[in-house]
Amino acid sequence: MSFENIILQVDAPVATILFNRPKALNALNNALFDELDQALDQVCEMEEVKVLILTGSGEKSFVAGADISELAEMNPLEGKFFSRRGQLVFSKIEALPIPAIAAVNGFALGGGLEAAMGCDFIYASTKALFGLPEINLGLIPGFGGTQRLARLIGPNKAKELVFTGKNISAQEAFELGIVNKLCEPEALMGEVMKTAGLIAAKGKVALRSGKEVIQNGMKTDLETGCRIENDVFGLTMASPDAKEGTRAFLEKRKPDFKGGLF
Repeated sequence: MSFENIILQVDAPVATILFNRPKALNALNNALFDELDQALDQVCEMEEVKVLILTGSGEKSFVAGADISELAEMNPLEGKFFSRRGQLVFSKIEALPIPAIAAVNGFALGGGLEAAMGCDFIYASTKALFGLPEINLGLIPGFGGTQRLARLIGPNKAKELVFTGKNISAQEAFELGIVNKLCEPEALMGEVMKTAGLIAAKGKVALRSGKEVIQNGMKTDLETGCRIENDVFGLTMASPDAKEGTRAFLEKRKPDFKGGLF
């Protein structure tokens, strides 16, 4: 299926989704959300794909935020629907059964930062810029930004960024813990692909289980989280990947993970 606002590229075991509205700095609108939603469903159905990368087309922007020309024409009910649409799509990224990496190549403002935070972690160009500037429009972040950022860097730092609307450099985002790794612009995708390849060499069942346990455990207390880990650990022991991994270790060879559940 072809898209107008995004590009889906599949080079198994890695899939890449590019936000593709470069003239609008890849700003988010309803049409893009619809296409992104469909692309994520397609990726979920591809058994051979083990890692998803999100990045922006063009040299300037990952995603510069919501499309203000569309947002300015919305009434309150339409605005609420638009906010919820973005929340659901970014939550779908977060809930993917495979790891998702954001490769932030430029502006990650407003909805751009929110999209990146829906991924499991972020690699960024040293020239990238981050922020939640919605306060400058008389608004607040509406695609999950207030919630994910506070959980990521703590409520006080998150409040400062939301209340001031100021943008921060890639270096500051790295120091705050928003970004995992900084890369020179020309090296960004190479570094992301290197990490994606390292992840893709692992068993798909274990990747899915590890992601599920961390995310569900973060929503509860330590004791309950450990019980979640305990249950899922037991389930992963039943997978062919677990049998292959332990056998390969004992036989001193590289494991050949197939990814099947049974």
